[in-house]
Amino acid sequence: MIREYMPHSAEAMARSIMNRYGLLDDRWNYDYGVMWRGMEALYALTGDARYLAYIRDAMDAFVGEDGGIRTYTLESYNLDYICNGRQLLYLHALTGERKYKLAADTLRRQLREQPRTPQGGFWHKQCYPQQMWLDGLHMAAPFYAEYALREGDDAGVRDAALQLTLAFEKTFEPRTGLWHHAWDAACAQPWADPKTGRAPHAWGRAVGWYALALADVLALLPREHPCFEPLRRKFETLAARLLEIREDGVWMQVLDEPKRVGNYPESSASCLIVCAILKAARLGLIPANMGEAAQESFRAVQRHFVGRMRDGTLFLAKCCGGAGLGGRTGRDGSFDYYISENVVSYDLKGTGAYLQAACEMERLER
Repeated sequence: MIREYMPHSAEAMARSIMNRYGLLDDRWNYDYGVMWRGMEALYALTGDARYLAYIRDAMDAFVGEDGGIRTYTLESYNLDYICNGRQLLYLHALTGERKYKLAADTLRRQLREQPRTPQGGFWHKQCYPQQMWLDGLHMAAPFYAEYALREGDDAGVRDAALQLTLAFEKTFEPRTGLWHHAWDAACAQPWADPKTGRAPHAWGRAVGWYALALADVLALLPREHPCFEPLRRKFETLAARLLEIREDGVWMQVLDEPKRVGNYPESSASCLIVCAILKAARLGLIPANMGEAAQESFRAVQRHFVGRMRDGTLFLAKCCGGAGLGGRTGRDGSFDYYISENVVSYDLKGTGAYLQAACEMERLER
């Protein structure tokens, strides 16, 4: 891994991914949306049209002139599918092309019809009844808030804030002082606490997803909006706790058992958390010392996870390939389960999170 801090790494990492994967046009996949958000941030930072073209060319491979989205299925009510809606709104604002708005309207329709818990929280997917996962907040809440703000739909804005609030309250475990992976409103899943419905552990990337969802929604909300300050306080509470539990500047795969044998520093969680705190600090949402701590953590991210190939290209290592609850044998929410998932390099969602964090770091440095 890189031993000394490397400034201005975002473009080098972006070029490495573009060369390795080419156009991201295989399937409507949230991994792509995380990477496209990184490219969007890089285009804003540099003005280099290659990064905008990388997003637009891929989206045009998915979105037809009638707004139809190739490989997307509304009836699965999968919150992961909403993640890419941010790029639809971005391209519509940039180009005015109607097809992007029509496609975004379809995703908004999904949220309108999304199954909910009795408290009003979105199910993570149709196949996960009564379950809110922290992952889903990143996928859905920023798109929902942005779409609603553009449409003047204050009820939608408040509903997006409700999703973030419910997740904050229902996944919080007083015993660990952390936000655990998910909550089952029915307390029926094998992984759920029979009284609270909470999952047994705080998975690092899930908490990272949630942290960046909060930061992104706060970046969109007018500061005078009634939902702004309650959400800002939640973010500050979350960020303060996360900064307390760093291990050599980064975050572990299972946050609530950092010293347990088999646990390991995990790159995607670390990148998401760093990005969220850096963004909040840049926007003046949290005390400056938290932003300074996040800058230290970004340097630690490079030290732990960023490598260089012989040809000079960069890669991100030590990324959990994927984790979830239920749905297939073994996904029981245990510590042993989380550390058993594959650890990979070159992962799109992890690298996309790195790009977003690196752009926030470079904005501060400039």
